[in-house]
Amino acid sequence: MIYLLDTDIASYAIKSKSPKVDFKLATVPSSQVVVSAIGRGELLYGLKKLPPNHPLSVTVQLFLRNIRVLPWEPEAGEWYAEIRHQLVSSGQTIGQIDMMIAAHALALGANLVTNNTRHYERIQAPLLLENWAK
Repeated sequence: MIYLLDTDIASYAIKSKSPKVDFKLATVPSSQVVVSAIGRGELLYGLKKLPPNHPLSVTVQLFLRNIRVLPWEPEAGEWYAEIRHQLVSSGQTIGQIDMMIAAHALALGANLVTNNTRHYERIQAPLLLENWAK
C-alpha cells in the first residue's frame, strides 16, 4: 500500500501538530509514505512567504529529504482531466492543486491521506481517502 500525503497532512507531520499523525507515520513503513511533486511544490511555496532564516525552512527541507517525492506522471494528467470535468460539470469545484494531488493518488493507486476528506469526497472517481489526524 502507498500512502500519498496531502499538503495539510504533510504540514501536520512537519510541525508535529497531531500525535495521531505522528503515531501513524511511526507505524507505517517509510517506504509506503510518499508526497507528490505537486505537494512538494506547495510546501516550498509556503517557505517563500517566510524569512529565509525561519526555523520552519530547515524543518521542511529535512522532511522533504526524508520522504520519497514522486513525479507527476502522464496517467495523473488523464485522471486530472476526468476529475476536473466531473467537478466543473457538477458545480462542485475544489482547488486546482487538490485536483492534481487527487489525480496523482489515483494514478498511483495510493490512499490519499488528508485532513480535508469532505473536500475530496466530491470526486466520483475511486479515490481512497484516509484521515490520519482523526
